[in-house]
Amino acid sequence: MSMKESFQQKLQAELDEWSAEIDKLKAKANKAEADVKLEYFEQIEKLREKQEVAKDKLRELTAASDDAWEDLKAGAESAWLSLGNAVKQASSRFK
Repeated sequence: MSMKESFQQKLQAELDEWSAEIDKLKAKANKAEADVKLEYFEQIEKLREKQEVAKDKLRELTAASDDAWEDLKAGAESAWLSLGNAVKQASSRFK
């Protein structure tokens, strides 16, 4: 397996994990009291936006040639860091 493929698989696994976590947060938001429900859904919307950015970066990385993917790696890592931190922060606030 190439470094590119390994990196892509790692990113996809993390993205899948975070998607599941966002779904859990949405389920919690659905059960929340009306006064905090709006806040929860606003947070979830921000997470979904970051998730879309991360998905776009993964698509770019996947489409890149073996020589060019290294140039895209930093942008993908930045998107992953941003999404990962946002999911962790939202998870801690939703408890």
